[in-house]
Amino acid sequence: MSSSSMILVIISYETNNRYEIKNSHGQRIYFATEDTALCTRLCYGSYRPFTMRIHDLKGQEVITLKRPLRCSSCCFPCCLQEIEIYAPSGIPIGYVTQTWHPCLPKFILQNENKKDILRIIGPYFVCNFCGNIEYKIKSLDGKNVVGKISKQFTKIMREIFTH
Repeated sequence: MSSSSMILVIISYETNNRYEIKNSHGQRIYFATEDTALCTRLCYGSYRPFTMRIHDLKGQEVITLKRPLRCSSCCFPCCLQEIEIYAPSGIPIGYVTQTWHPCLPKFILQNENKKDILRIIGPYFVCNFCGNIEYKIKSLDGKNVVGKISKQFTKIMREIFTH
């Protein structure tokens, strides 16, 4: 464990998340960085609002994702999650909205006019410390899998102390 990881474990300091976005061959094609204040990360944890900037390998911003603060409860689905997707110019180009389900994480990908385009369906159990977590991207009718989003398993201590 690196010294910076050890510091995170000792003081339970929540850092901005960083992600690598890879193609189906495992090659890195984009990277994403979260922009959220420390106080927000500490107070709201994984339900926090955030801005995520996605860059190409040359460092050019290609997409910005913004998620407002929402609560999360399978019993009271009044404030389901939504992410706004923006072009680098700041123009909205799409949305990802959560649809209520008591057990499965389900989302709809929408265009700039909020017209449904694709479905995103996660696994029943999303807190898996032993393997990758995969969300299937499906056609609207749910018959065809057109892609996937995979959270790759990392070191156990990092998983415990990050969201």
